[in-house]
Amino acid sequence: MMLHRSYLLAIGSALVIAGCKVGPNYQGAPKVAPNATQASTFTRAPQGVTSTAPVVAKWWEALGDPELNQLIGTALEHSPDIRAAQARLRASRAGLRQQQRNRLPKVSGSAAYLRADIPGISLGNSSSGNGSSGNNSSSSSAHTLSVDVYNIGFDATWEADLFGGTRRAIEAASAEAAAVNADLADTHVQLSAEIAQAYVDLRDEQQRLALIRKSADLEEQILTLTQQRRAQGVASDLDVERIRTQVENTKQTLIPLDAQISESLDQLAVLTGKEPGALDAELTGASPLPRLPETVAIGDPGALLKQRPDIRAAEWRLVSSNAQIGEHEAEWFPKLTLLGDLGFSSTTPGHLLRSNNFLWVGAPLLQWNGLDFGRTKAKVDQARAGFQEQSAKYASTVLGALRDANVALSRYGHQRDNVVSLRNVEESATHAAVLTQQRYRAGTTSALDWLDAERTRFSAEQNRIAGDAELIKDYVALQKSLGLGWQPPAGGA
Repeated sequence: MMLHRSYLLAIGSALVIAGCKVGPNYQGAPKVAPNATQASTFTRAPQGVTSTAPVVAKWWEALGDPELNQLIGTALEHSPDIRAAQARLRASRAGLRQQQRNRLPKVSGSAAYLRADIPGISLGNSSSGNGSSGNNSSSSSAHTLSVDVYNIGFDATWEADLFGGTRRAIEAASAEAAAVNADLADTHVQLSAEIAQAYVDLRDEQQRLALIRKSADLEEQILTLTQQRRAQGVASDLDVERIRTQVENTKQTLIPLDAQISESLDQLAVLTGKEPGALDAELTGASPLPRLPETVAIGDPGALLKQRPDIRAAEWRLVSSNAQIGEHEAEWFPKLTLLGDLGFSSTTPGHLLRSNNFLWVGAPLLQWNGLDFGRTKAKVDQARAGFQEQSAKYASTVLGALRDANVALSRYGHQRDNVVSLRNVEESATHAAVLTQQRYRAGTTSALDWLDAERTRFSAEQNRIAGDAELIKDYVALQKSLGLGWQPPAGGA
C-alpha cells in the first residue's frame, strides 16, 4: 500500500513540475535595416508603380496570356522540383508527429513461455532400528525438476518532461516544419518566374524569326528587281552581288535562332515535368509577347518581409534553433521515468488468466547525468552558436531581399524608358524605309539605298522586340523579388 501511494505521489509530482520549461523563449527576429523596412516605399521605385499591396498568388494572370497560365499551372502540379519540396514537407511533418508522440507513454505487449529444468532435487526416505546402534539404512535419489511458466503482459514507460526538453524538441520540430512549408512556397515563386522568363524568351525568338523571314523575302524581291535592272543596263553586277550577299547573310541568321527556339521549347517542357519535345506541337506557332498590366502594385518593404517565403523560412529556422538551446539545456537536470508492468503468470496455460495469477509492478526511476564531463555544455554551446548563425542568415536574407526588390525596380523603370526610345527609333526607321522605297520605284535612288533603309528598319524592329521582351522579363523578375507566386499546396501536401 505504501508503494502504491509513493507511485501515485511520484506521478503527481511529475505532473506539477512538468509545467517548467528551461531555455530561452523566442523574442522575435532581429531588427534588420530598420530605416529601409519601415519606409513607405522602396528606394528605387520608379514612376508608374503603386504602393498597393500586390496579390500574392498567380501574378502571371495579369499578363493576359492563357498559354502562359496553363504552363505555370501544369508546372506547379507536375514539376519534379515541386514534388521533391512536397516530399520534404511531408517528412518534416512526420518528424514533428514523432516528437509529439515522445510525450506519450511507450507501451509494449509481450507473451512468453519458459521451461526450466532444475537438476539436483533430492527425493528419498531413511529408517533406524529400535534405537539400537545397528545398521542404519537410507536411500535417496536426485531428480531433475521441470517447471513450465506462461506469461502475458504489458510494459509501459513514461518519461516525465520535468524541465521541458521534450516540449522544446516539439517546438523546434514544429518550427522546422513551418520553414520547410515556406521552402515549398519559395519553390513556387522560383518556378513560376523561371517558366515566365523562358516563355517570354520563346515568344521573343519566334517573333524575331518571323521578322527575319519577312526581311529575307523582301531582300529577295529587291534582288529580283536589281537583276531585272541589270539586264536593262541600269544596275551593275556589283549591285547584284552586294544584295545577294545581304540575302544570304540574313538567311544565315535563321539557323542559330531556330536552335534557340528548340532550346526554349525543351526548357519549358522540362520545367513543366514533361520530356523534351513534348511542347513542340503546342508552342511552335509564333504568338505575340504577353501584355504588361497598366499598373504594377509593389506594396512596401514591410510587406516584403511578410510575403517573401525565403524570409519566412529563415525566421522559422531561427525559432527552431532557439528551441534547440532549451532542448539541450534540459539535459543538465534529472530525468524521472515512471515504469509499469502488468500481466498474468502461471505454470499452466489453463489457469493463466485467473485473478490470483495477476501481477503488477510500478516504480519511479530518477536519473541524473551530473558527471558528463562537459558533453551537455558542448551541446548547449553548439545550439547557441547555431542560433547565432541562423540570426546572421536571417539578416542576410532580409538584406538580399531588399537588394533584389530595389534592383528589379530600377531595371524595370530604366527598361521601360528604354522601350519608349526604341519605339521612337523604330517609327523613324520605318518612315525612312517607306520613303526610300518610293524613291527607288520612282528611279531617284538605288536598290542599295533601299536595302540600307530596310536593314535599318529591320534592326530597329528587332531591337524593339528584344526591348519589349526584356521589359516583360524585368517585370517577372520584379514579381519574383517581391516573393509573389506562391499559394497553399493542394490537399495540404
